[in-house]
Order: sequence, then structure tokens, then C-alpha cells
Amino acid sequence: MSEKSEIEKLLIESAKLEAIEITDSKLQLIDKVVQDFAPEIAFLYQIREDESEEQQIKTGRLHENRILGIILRFYLEGKKKITTGEVEKEYKRYFKEIARSTISTYLNMLKKESTLYKERDGRVVYYIFYEDPPTGINPFWFTRLFCIVPAYFERAINFSNLYINAEKYVKQNVDDYNRENVSVLIRNFEFITGLIIVNIFKNRSSKCILCQFSKREIYKKLEEIISIAVKDRSDVLPEEIVENLIEYYSEIPMFNGSTIGKNDFETKIVEEILRCADLYKKDLDFQIMVSLRRKDLRLAQKVALDEPNGD
Repeated sequence: MSEKSEIEKLLIESAKLEAIEITDSKLQLIDKVVQDFAPEIAFLYQIREDESEEQQIKTGRLHENRILGIILRFYLEGKKKITTGEVEKEYKRYFKEIARSTISTYLNMLKKESTLYKERDGRVVYYIFYEDPPTGINPFWFTRLFCIVPAYFERAINFSNLYINAEKYVKQNVDDYNRENVSVLIRNFEFITGLIIVNIFKNRSSKCILCQFSKREIYKKLEEIISIAVKDRSDVLPEEIVENLIEYYSEIPMFNGSTIGKNDFETKIVEEILRCADLYKKDLDFQIMVSLRRKDLRLAQKVALDEPNGD
């Protein structure tokens, strides 16, 4: 077996163990969507591998990096004041759980460094960014301070809600379109939304490669695998769908992507996906046909890789 295949097999085996442990309902929602839309990357997309955590080095910096990333995830939704309890809840959703007292310690350290400041409302203490996080920055510098996992996963959760409820959103807006095309609109809505979700995880893995705490060879392989899944589903689509919808909505504003408010998903985003689902019906017909053939091929390749004597 080649070194490349060996890394991929180890990645799959490690990710399957992690997938078994998914108990959070929001993360389970993503998992359901990915297994439906892109089963060839099931067990892979969610993997999180941190060298520092395994070796018990630089864990203080690692905790600060993750905590700032959690506060960033709320910030991107317009929620700028965060409590210790909210950080604790999000931390154990994405990372190995640590004590609330440890989170409080690092929040106070970040306050002393003037990265955050405190604001009290009665007995409730809020933590707020001292300065707004930058936008349009090189990912290398950004990931030195902020873990981007919570921000990307939260975006994937919101788009997964759209995917699961595609029929509802299409029927709510069907008066703007040909009623005879409802089933086609639902299919196209799911396809565009699913592609955005897969591209979110491609973007996320490309940033994790740059993180000072990560296992870079794992994330490089992960990005390669997910990039193939994206290409298989987008390479014959019009530029407007790829650039103005899929790429734009799957990237966070720090890296020149979109700013999406919590309420935008059921209004602005639904309208834009439906517009493209209707306008580009023929293009999507062809892309979906091609994608289904490629998906079957990738799954066959994955089965071969999983076999004990696979090369």
C-alpha cells in the first residue's frame, strides 16, 4: 500500500471512531446530511486532530485559541456578549471537555491581555472582544489566534437545517415559480445546499492545515479528499452558482466570504438558492447526472480501500 493510501486508511479508521461518539443533536444533523449527500466523505469531514493536545504541550495556547474561536462563532451571528456557560457548552461540542474553572481561568487571562473585556449585568458576566476580529486577512495569521472549527461547523449546521427542510422552503415560495417544477426545485435546492455544506468543510480543512496545533498531514489529506467531492459536484456548473453562491456562502467573512445573520438563512439565503435552482435547471440536471455516476465510483473506491488487502 502506498504512503498516501496508508494515511487515508488511518484517517478513515480514526474518523469512524470519532463518528461513533457524536451525540450532540446539531452535529448529528450535519452527519445525516453528509451521509445523504456525499457519503464518500462520511466519517471524514468532521475529524479534528491536534498534535499539541496529544503531546500535552502548548495546551494553554491551545485552549485560548479554541475559546477565541468559540467567541468568534457567536460574533459572526451578531452575538457579541458571551458568558462562561456559553463558552463551556460550545467547547464540549467541538473539543475534549475541560472544567468550567479552566475556561474561566483562560477567559480571565485573555482579559488581562486586553484581548477581551468584561461587562457585568447583575450577577451575569459577559466577555466581549476588545477589538473586532479582522476581515480579509491571510488565514495563516488568523489561525495563530482563532480556532476556526466552531465558525465553520455552525455555518454547516445552519445550511444542514435548510437541506433537511428543503421541501418546506420550496413549497413556502412556490408561488414565485412554476408549480409543475416543485419536485425539480426541491432536488436542486438540496443539491446546491449540500454542495455549500461540503465546500464549508473543504474551506475548514484548508485553514486547519495552517494551525500551529494541528496534524498537518491529516488535514492536507482531508482537504484533498473533500476537494474531490466538491469538484465531482460542481465542475460543470455555471460560474454564478459556483462563485456567487457556493464559494461565497461557504466561506466566513474573515477570508472574504459572506456575513450571514441568524435570520438570513430562512429569508435571503433561501430566496437566492431557489432563484438559482430555477434559473439553472438544465445545468443542474446535467451536473446531478454526472455527480451520481462519480459518487458511485468514489464509493466503490472507498470500499476497496477499506478492504484488508486494498492497495
